[in-house]
Amino acid sequence: MILDKLDQSGRYLALHPGLEAGFIYLRTLALDHLKDGRNQIDGDRLYALVSSGKGKGRSGARLETHQKYIDIQFTFSGTDEIGWAALTSCQKQSEGYNTDRDIEFYTCTPESWIQVHTGSFAVFFPGDAHAPLATDGFAGKVVVKIAVDWLRQ
Repeated sequence: MILDKLDQSGRYLALHPGLEAGFIYLRTLALDHLKDGRNQIDGDRLYALVSSGKGKGRSGARLETHQKYIDIQFTFSGTDEIGWAALTSCQKQSEGYNTDRDIEFYTCTPESWIQVHTGSFAVFFPGDAHAPLATDGFAGKVVVKIAVDWLRQ
């Protein structure tokens, strides 16, 4: 997991070839024209999910992981709170991995909570269980989804 300000994103580009395209997208967004929902960038290889609204609170947020995508979770308004736990310390829930939605939920509780303030981002890799939108307040977010197998797509 990474937590930083968007203007510092360049230091992470070597970690995955798709991160550069994801950060370029975030730096060039017209924030006043964002609409909630899925925004296509580069097919299934790179896309963004925009949402804004009241969070679920810590008790309503569930830890999740993804196998096919890396998340860049960027807060453009308000502050999001996100729980984190190492995947190795989590127990799976009974519903298992949903291939179509690329998501699996877990019963463990977060090991830590991070605040992702306006202008900041958090990156979650497949080994990072995360519980987004745990804020009790308002958060406007863009989640850029980057295919793990970027070079094969």
